[in-house]
Amino acid sequence: MYRTKNEVSSNHTLNIFQGGGEMGALMRSFDWDNHPLGSPAQWPESLKTNIRLLLNSSFPMFIWWSKDLYMFHNDAYLPALGNKHPKALGAKARTAWSEIWDNMGLVVDEILSGGNPFYAEALMLMLERKGFPEETYWTFSYSPAFDDNGEVNGVFCACHEVTGTVLSTRRMKSLKDISEVTVQLQTLEQAAQRTCDLLLQNSKDLPFCMIYLLNNTATEATLVGQAGNSSGRNVPDFVDLTQGETAWEFKNVMESKEPVLLDCSALNFGSDLANSLSRKIERAAVLPIMRPGRKQVIGFFVAGISPWLEYSTDYKGFHALLTGHIATAITSIKAREELAKQQEYLKDIFQQAPVGIAIVRGPQYIIDLANPGVCEIWGREAEDVLGKPVIEALPEVSEQGIIQLLDGVVNSGEPFIANELPLQFERDGKMETVYLNFIYHPMRDQQGFITGVIAVAIDTSAQVKYRQSVEALNEELLATNADLDNFVYSASHDLKAPISNIEGLMEALVEYLPQETLESGSVKRVIDLIQSSVDRFKRAVTDLTEVAKIQREASDDVKSINLAEVINEVQLDFEFLIAETEAVIEKDLAPDTVLQFSTKNLRSVVYNLVSNAIKYRSPERKPHVQITTKTTPEYVVLQVKDNGLGMNLQNKSKIFSMFKRLHDHVEGSGVGLYIVKRIVENAGGYIEVESEVGVGSTFTVYFKGKA
Repeated sequence: MYRTKNEVSSNHTLNIFQGGGEMGALMRSFDWDNHPLGSPAQWPESLKTNIRLLLNSSFPMFIWWSKDLYMFHNDAYLPALGNKHPKALGAKARTAWSEIWDNMGLVVDEILSGGNPFYAEALMLMLERKGFPEETYWTFSYSPAFDDNGEVNGVFCACHEVTGTVLSTRRMKSLKDISEVTVQLQTLEQAAQRTCDLLLQNSKDLPFCMIYLLNNTATEATLVGQAGNSSGRNVPDFVDLTQGETAWEFKNVMESKEPVLLDCSALNFGSDLANSLSRKIERAAVLPIMRPGRKQVIGFFVAGISPWLEYSTDYKGFHALLTGHIATAITSIKAREELAKQQEYLKDIFQQAPVGIAIVRGPQYIIDLANPGVCEIWGREAEDVLGKPVIEALPEVSEQGIIQLLDGVVNSGEPFIANELPLQFERDGKMETVYLNFIYHPMRDQQGFITGVIAVAIDTSAQVKYRQSVEALNEELLATNADLDNFVYSASHDLKAPISNIEGLMEALVEYLPQETLESGSVKRVIDLIQSSVDRFKRAVTDLTEVAKIQREASDDVKSINLAEVINEVQLDFEFLIAETEAVIEKDLAPDTVLQFSTKNLRSVVYNLVSNAIKYRSPERKPHVQITTKTTPEYVVLQVKDNGLGMNLQNKSKIFSMFKRLHDHVEGSGVGLYIVKRIVENAGGYIEVESEVGVGSTFTVYFKGKA
């Protein structure tokens, strides 16, 4: 039906369609002579005028002319047509817009019959302009178009698509709703399910949704929230991520950390809108829920995609914002749960601490807190003292100056510190003397007013009595040193746990006390006094602690290390001893001996081996130590060879044992080689030894090679 410009009947026709961009050109080339409306030269002047108006307007407009409603429109209206362009020009509106004519046709008929103009604001129309029925929103007016005789002979429309505004508004409401509600919830399950319930209120954008959270090992995803028309078969409660590809491709999403789109048409998901229009939901987006500020997947958000909308950049952005809100809510709740656990843990520490902790409040010093440690010191049960004034709960202390000490702390605002202060308490009906290291510290409210006193006490009675006994029986004990050594060794094992608990409690108390209190000289002094008491115990367990350290420390500082550089650094540590003993250190170090290892552990290995090579030297010759390194396909090898005393390899099983020493004339703990062996084996390597008495020893360490 199109003709070239040369075929246009007259200049008059060209003037009607003058300008107008693409649609002006299309109208000029249209074969109007073979159209029911005929040649433009014969058209009413009113129609020509309206066409000139709309072609030169940048606002979307159209005219439907005659009783058959033939279509004219401008370039600004083309996005509304979509794939109906260019066939829509000159077509019947009833045919071109058949999908909405059941409703809009009634409005048009009313106007053609002389009715009033029609105006709509943000009216939803399901338009088929992109190959599928699309949810769109329009603000427009239908007005009568008159012919030259003043009769209504068509419809004139000025319109504006507001789909983006409507979608943005309702999506922002969804985001606002979940932001306001989730901050009030206490558990992950509550937050996840409430989020899904709120999102389903916007079923046009989210016809269904699910939230899964990963366990700590990221091996299983658990359903914590869901909403929408879905069956249990399609929404498993648990998804095992250790198997093959999982439901909803969670493994793929976790590995890529990117959203994926899935075809879910076979799963028969539906929504209220989809069901009412007999259309299934065909696609869903699976998005990773990332811990804020980290590249760590903590769960998955599954969101159904409306079959009535294009999955545009804005739609994807909405899903991304939702997932971000969900991640923030989950992280916040987890943080609150962790804080509650820490507070409970701190409470447990106070209750389980092997020191006494008490809090007294008010002018009568009402006992507000008394942990088992202080109750044991007092010789009372907690229920017998809590909520009572100190004088009522412990009447025997009234004549021992305790109340005066508390008054002094409250009135002066300065802590009181005592070291091995003797106090008498009534225990099991008789008075007993107890020696205490303790601090009374003023407790202040948020305004800085003193409201009570915090007391922390350590019962040093056993130490005092033991020291007194030692002083009285010193000569006798000197004769039984061997038995005492055994006792100290056994005691080191028994006392390790309470000593660690005391130090942990001290750290918790230091963290709990205000900064200005920690800077107080008196507080520092009492902390030093308490730490001194702990240190007296720790001297008996130093060796055992050193051994335990290698089992306790995590190799968080693992990095690429050049073994040759570590050897050179360690040699500098022995510079004085090397000079003193006139030792000769011969090195043959490969330049590429790089391995993944803990810096401090690697240094400990090298230090122990070089130290032993010099310490266990022969008195008959100057020390000669050969240090070599090399690499193999699997290992980085360190060899330390000396010409020292050597060892009888019949005792080989003892060489790497704890507290086993083959040469007692050299100072040592007997744990060095045990530590070396544990470090190397924990890192996937091993150690070998060759030795001959009077000749020397060779230790060869095989470190696991580069990662």
